[in-house]
Amino acid sequence: MEEKPRKLLDQVRDTVRLKHYSYRTEQSYVYWIRRFILFHNKRHPIEMAADEVEAFLTHLAVVEKVSASTQNQAFSAILFLYRYVLKQDLGNDITAIRAKRSRYLPTVLSRSEALAIIAQMQGVYQIIIQLLYGSGLRLREAFYLRIKDLDFAQQQLVLRDTKGQESRVTMLPTCLVEPLQNHLQLVKRIHQQDLGKGYGSVYLPFALERKYPNANRDWIWQYVFPSDRISKDPRSGIIRRHHLHESGLQKALKQAVRAAKIDKRVGCHTFRHSFATHLLEAGYDIRTVQELLGHKDVKTTMIYTHVLNRGGKGVRSPLDR
Repeated sequence: MEEKPRKLLDQVRDTVRLKHYSYRTEQSYVYWIRRFILFHNKRHPIEMAADEVEAFLTHLAVVEKVSASTQNQAFSAILFLYRYVLKQDLGNDITAIRAKRSRYLPTVLSRSEALAIIAQMQGVYQIIIQLLYGSGLRLREAFYLRIKDLDFAQQQLVLRDTKGQESRVTMLPTCLVEPLQNHLQLVKRIHQQDLGKGYGSVYLPFALERKYPNANRDWIWQYVFPSDRISKDPRSGIIRRHHLHESGLQKALKQAVRAAKIDKRVGCHTFRHSFATHLLEAGYDIRTVQELLGHKDVKTTMIYTHVLNRGGKGVRSPLDR
């Protein structure tokens, strides 16, 4: 009996996993490809080409008025579909109306504001926000930290397979060494309890799980910030403990900002922006800041020089004497 061919979206998932993209990227690509198909009345993408892609992208920009980054994400998903799943070349003639890219200046906290918010937090969420501000981490990078990535002797963090599938090293603040070590004692007890119940495995990237069958239960591979509950892995179906979910931290941060009476729009990424800005204010070289942040292009880091120069910091008002 002949096997039924895999459905298109299942083929997309298979290809994403083959290329070791994150689960979030997989969800995003499947979402946009499904939207693309539905927009064209469920026609199969193999029957369509550049004209249909242009029409969809133009619709996103003109009718739905999405941001440039959202339109680019949709375009990336469709390019992935044609290039790696359907093995078709769309060519370089896609001339869709592009969403206008806004000139975005990030919200930055003063040092006193950042510390006031952190003081209103407690437990594991406080430690994570301290890492975002003290080490310049992205939220995803903090959640993906493994025990082996903490180097207490050198007081540094090794961030592996970060945005763009690259790795980098950044500092571990001295004031966080003891709180992190105390936190890890609790995490180790939880891990030992999981092992005693027949669990204790953790997701391993790439093919490491096949190459080292028992490594997923080793202490060094466990997440620094594990979830408070065991759950089913959405890809493999294995029951295990994943890392914390971002929603809990975001809720705690929102409450802390309110309690600290900070009248700014503050998110988790605000602390990374503040980290970069405060280092530049302290006189550190922009290339050093670029390296610590993991930016490929120094132009990305340059946005923080605009933040430094905005308002009264850059120009003296004629009203002032």
